[in-house]
Amino acid sequence: MSRYTGPRVKIMRALHCDLPGLSAKTSERRPYPPGEHGQDRKKVKEYGLRLMEKQKLRMNYGLTERQLKNVMRDAKRSKMAATDKLLELLERRLDNVVFRAGFARTIPAARQLVTHGHVLVDGHRVDIASYRIRPGQKIQLKVPKKMGQPAAPRFEAPPWLSVNREQLEAQVNDLPTPETLLFRVNTQLVIEFYSQMM
Repeated sequence: MSRYTGPRVKIMRALHCDLPGLSAKTSERRPYPPGEHGQDRKKVKEYGLRLMEKQKLRMNYGLTERQLKNVMRDAKRSKMAATDKLLELLERRLDNVVFRAGFARTIPAARQLVTHGHVLVDGHRVDIASYRIRPGQKIQLKVPKKMGQPAAPRFEAPPWLSVNREQLEAQVNDLPTPETLLFRVNTQLVIEFYSQMM
């Protein structure tokens, strides 16, 4: 699977937004787009705004364009509002749940834990990062002793997740809501971006 491996702060500067899932760093030192003309005032057109909002989701959750389109299709098929359902489906990904539980500092780090087989869901090993967690399921981290304990969490666990740091376990109590997101995104613009393509 192709994934972004380039400079992460550069992406956050281009999108005018810190993406906690992408990097533990922030763009506060230079909060303007990269490049020679980054500090010039530019008028962003409507398409550019929609594209930026879409890219925020894609880069934060580490998805390819095809993966995000598939999640978008699932959100549109739902009886819920597509804007809320889109964020719910993204937050329910196993790599994101491991990150939100505080077992990894970023989503790429959480994805590595998942793909290397260190994460159990209801006692069974799951190595698929896009696995969708359901309410009531329990996630457990099984790491070799040589890896040591995970670093201290960067954020508090969201209300829909209860975490036991000592046992390295997390229980999904409810479905995620848009209010618990760690960054600001206008999902309506994302829906509008894809409505022209799908």
